[in-house]
Amino acid sequence: MLPNMNGFDIVLKLRNNKVKTPIIMLTAKDEIGDKVRGLDCGADDYLTKPFSKEELLARVRALSRRQGEVILNELSYEDIKLDKSTNALFCNDRSIHLGLKESEILEILMCNSNRAVGKEELLEKVWGIESDAEDNNVEVYISFLRKKLNFLGSKISIEAIRKVGYHLKGTKK
Repeated sequence: MLPNMNGFDIVLKLRNNKVKTPIIMLTAKDEIGDKVRGLDCGADDYLTKPFSKEELLARVRALSRRQGEVILNELSYEDIKLDKSTNALFCNDRSIHLGLKESEILEILMCNSNRAVGKEELLEKVWGIESDAEDNNVEVYISFLRKKLNFLGSKISIEAIRKVGYHLKGTKK
């Protein structure tokens, strides 16, 4: 366990800051959803405990043999797909362009789909800790994203949880 941040947030923060160092996540979280989430957030490999020292070393050697950089350009959640290289959001046969802040917020929500993400956390990660942005900025961009998800006919929605934050909710009824 990590204090203040989870491993997914750390990987996402590193990748958003253009850190290209290979990342192997070593964790007790062994559910398929956790593995997919870790890799989608930018980890190069994901190894669950318990693991053998030999396997870890083999994975480190495999990563060190790779040439060029590995760039994660696409995230998926239920019926939507986000192309981070173009900030395009896809659902079924439709697509729409997102602004940079919209794309960053949606990426954070997609990588943290198992929990609510607070406004303060979104402000810090998207606008930066030194920014003068306020809670209302988050609300405005969440509204933009909701309209775009609706336009695409997506089955997911962005749900607000009072005094907690926002999270993606699958399959609208």
